[in-house]
Amino acid sequence: MKTNAARILDGLQFVYELREYEVDETDLSAKNVAEKVGMPDDQIFKTLVLRGDKTGIIMACIPGDAELDLKFLAAASGNKKVEMVSLKEVQPLTGYIRGGVSPLGPKKRYPVFLDKSAAKWQVIAVSAGIRGCQIILSPEHLVQAVNAQVCSITRGSKN
Repeated sequence: MKTNAARILDGLQFVYELREYEVDETDLSAKNVAEKVGMPDDQIFKTLVLRGDKTGIIMACIPGDAELDLKFLAAASGNKKVEMVSLKEVQPLTGYIRGGVSPLGPKKRYPVFLDKSAAKWQVIAVSAGIRGCQIILSPEHLVQAVNAQVCSITRGSKN
């Protein structure tokens, strides 16, 4: 199945793999997705949607086993503070539903911040824009495709 995210990568002529899996509506966790696609959960990157007090909407891509550090993200994004948007705002802002938010191809292009731990992998997985499908691609291609800023934005990481 081709998603908008996949079409963007096609347009850039980037190599990627789509990996589909059966969705469990009761468990949309990155850990569950990782098990289903056969990758470690720190290689699956979940996309979070936040609002900065100065910049407005931003996206953060962090490993599935990590917790976002709001202070690190605020500093990296030029905000004094950032907070998660409410679940009811996610779809109107991005066009994606919870469990299917991709940094690739949201309704509007938002600044993307990718945790620097992505660099330790040859490939990482991000949502393809729908539940039940992950895009496996190199971190460098993701950075180029969404103009991501790579930085330390998870708890326990060093800025």
